[in-house]
Amino acid sequence: MIPFTDEELYHAVENNLPKVSAYVDSHGGGLALLGAKDGTIYIQLGGVCGGCSMSMMTTNMVIRKELRNLIHPELFVINVDGSEENKLPDEYYSPTKETADESSKQEGLLSKLKNTFS
Repeated sequence: MIPFTDEELYHAVENNLPKVSAYVDSHGGGLALLGAKDGTIYIQLGGVCGGCSMSMMTTNMVIRKELRNLIHPELFVINVDGSEENKLPDEYYSPTKETADESSKQEGLLSKLKNTFS
């Protein structure tokens, strides 16, 4: 079991992403950190690597291996590639997701206030 919260794990990966993404970058690809949930990191390969038939090997043999060495040996990494088995869960940690949720809550509050004073 990984002794980190989703938020702690997300930020640990975020801080180590430049070290891990060097291989992907060298092949004309890109790497985006999408979120974390229960010891699993969700990434998305982009650029040339996004549609590459070797993307699963890159995820497992390069990215996961390096993140396990840097952060925790039980870390799991999923490349969100549009397939049913490799998708983001409904609930996961991501600072950008929270920002979007907070924005929609603020918009809802503003609508209520406008309706109250209209």
